[in-house]
Amino acid sequence: MNAHAPVLAFEGVDAFYGAAHILHGVSFQVRAGESVAILGRNGVGKTTIVNTLLGIARHGAGAIRFHDRAIERPRPYQAARAGIGVALQGRKLFPNLSVRENLMLGAASNRAGAWTLDGVFDLFPVLRERAEAPGTALSGGQQQMLAIGRALMANPDLLVLDEPSEGLAPVIVDELAAVFGALNAKGTALLLIEQNLSLVERVSRRFAVLAKGRVVEEGSLDGIDRTSLQRHIAI
Repeated sequence: MNAHAPVLAFEGVDAFYGAAHILHGVSFQVRAGESVAILGRNGVGKTTIVNTLLGIARHGAGAIRFHDRAIERPRPYQAARAGIGVALQGRKLFPNLSVRENLMLGAASNRAGAWTLDGVFDLFPVLRERAEAPGTALSGGQQQMLAIGRALMANPDLLVLDEPSEGLAPVIVDELAAVFGALNAKGTALLLIEQNLSLVERVSRRFAVLAKGRVVEEGSLDGIDRTSLQRHIAI
């Protein structure tokens, strides 16, 4: 394994839902210990990046590499076992399971690492307080914390966050920004798929903009003109 290889690399990736061609030659990288944001309006293919990584969308041309190893036939369980934790858009919690049980599902990959149930409860104390409640009985912000905690239970090298601020009050988004920054500072690489530019600016240092399934702009967030990014997000 190349020690200098990106944690995750998309190299000219095409992706499909049935015959519908969604991603067109998408390329980007997430290096060890960094946070990269994928920006773009609704419907441009941002979530398809996640679904391609999980094998939900069909991977066509191009290569997906994780720690410099090609992912030939992506599957959800393969991602978790390899070290990719995903907090899906819409949280996707199991309604008949408690907070504790939802979290323990995240540990099913049996990857060794620092994240345990107590560790997640320390990160999100409200989850400890509501541990026996159904996951879907939580508020929107608490459900998002549960989704993130479940992803962390797999002890990932890369944490993928798909629209984590969606539907949340600004004060909760502020809390999540602090959590993401702390996780990144401890060495977890982040792929943040988001339309909330304020959150992106606080968490990420590099970005790629998606439009009509193609990367149309990418670079560093340091010193960039905010309005040049806003035009890619505004409806």
